[in-house]
Amino acid sequence: MQTVIGAGDFKAKCLQLLDDVAEQREPLIITKRGKPVAKLVPVEPELQLFGALKGSVVGETDIVSPIDVEWKAAK
Repeated sequence: MQTVIGAGDFKAKCLQLLDDVAEQREPLIITKRGKPVAKLVPVEPELQLFGALKGSVVGETDIVSPIDVEWKAAK
């Protein structure tokens, strides 16, 4: 659910509302005379490159033993 606030209230409580949007990760619609004029959305967190793929690679311990499946290329 999106929170809606009037521009006058937004002006008076701007800093607290910025903190709330960042903490709750929910957008805030700002209206003027009852009509939406702006949308305040949280910034996506930065992706850390170091360690981004941690846990995504599976290690195989035995890569030289034969398998039970005959390959077409081995014929």
